[in-house]
Amino acid sequence: MLEGTELAGMTVSEPAASVRLLLPSPSGELVMPAWNGNEFLLPDGTRPGIRTFTPRRVGPQDDGLEVDVVVHDAGLASGWARQAAPGDVAAVSGPGRGYMVDGDAAAFLLAGDETAVPAIAQLLELLPGSARVHVCIEIAHGDARVALPAHPQATVEWGELADGARPGDALVDAVVHAEPAPGTRIWVAGEAAAVQRIRRHLFEERDVPRTDATIRGYWKHGRSGGADPT
Repeated sequence: MLEGTELAGMTVSEPAASVRLLLPSPSGELVMPAWNGNEFLLPDGTRPGIRTFTPRRVGPQDDGLEVDVVVHDAGLASGWARQAAPGDVAAVSGPGRGYMVDGDAAAFLLAGDETAVPAIAQLLELLPGSARVHVCIEIAHGDARVALPAHPQATVEWGELADGARPGDALVDAVVHAEPAPGTRIWVAGEAAAVQRIRRHLFEERDVPRTDATIRGYWKHGRSGGADPT
């Protein structure tokens, strides 16, 4: 939970939106970067520790901002989450665009990797109970399964990434075999190259109308930086 008077009045009007967190350096100091027209840089020319997250609370944020952080063995956000204590500082930017739920849709396909789980959970809380919902989630290990909000017509498929496979391979395979019916609203997020493959499959091979699908690259394999919402 992030709290502070600066968050008063902050509104997240749509689910599956994003916020950026500027995290302090390992020394605990928070230095604000400057925008050079292409990227944010610190005074010494290095890139700041910025990570992107899904705001878990939708609506006025007068009492704080909730984000879910998956803690790994290494990584800037993981180290910060393990050590953060009341009174520690961070800066927040956003929110970014979210997803407009079609309340009249008869079916939804939600697909993503582990970075998309918070957004998928948020969508499950808000999708109409009358709609059929098929959820496909790629996980790196079997123990990465987490409890998701209940939805009366949701089926959840967990796909474990095979040893040696590229990130996103299990997700692409799940979407290809999902065969959504015409009119299904589709939301996909995950590794950039994988979702590009999904985009080509849906729009070029299956002729899904672009207005029916929202597809977002959350992170890029091999790149350290912060385009990986959690």
